[in-house]
Amino acid sequence: MAQEAVPFVTAAVGAYGLAVLARTQEEAANATVDLGRRIAQRIFGTRAEGEEPPEVIEDMAADANDRDIEAVLRQTIRKALLTDEALASDLRALLSRAPASAGIGGGSQAVVHSVIGGDSIQIGSVGGDVRFGSAVGD
Repeated sequence: MAQEAVPFVTAAVGAYGLAVLARTQEEAANATVDLGRRIAQRIFGTRAEGEEPPEVIEDMAADANDRDIEAVLRQTIRKALLTDEALASDLRALLSRAPASAGIGGGSQAVVHSVIGGDSIQIGSVGGDVRFGSAVGD
């Protein structure tokens, strides 16, 4: 479950930065970011403005493309799930409502920190095996 949660939390931290744990519910950019924000808030709690976030969230906000920070985030989530069955149950329920368009899980692709504008896509990071090409005539 921790492996499945990390792309969502990473996307939310990329979109919101340290404000990902803010108590207010802002309109999310998309379903993936909104789910990541809710997962992060459930695992790490909410924070009032000016309240210190957990170190792993600060590190992720500073460099969301760092694989070592991602591993620490995954390990932190895994430990939280192992020690809190209610949290694990809540996260299982949240992940069951994951958007179908988000590629998560073993062997699938996850694209985070991306911008779609007009006919171009700027990709921040991609996980999994990805093939770029034209949909027509492949």
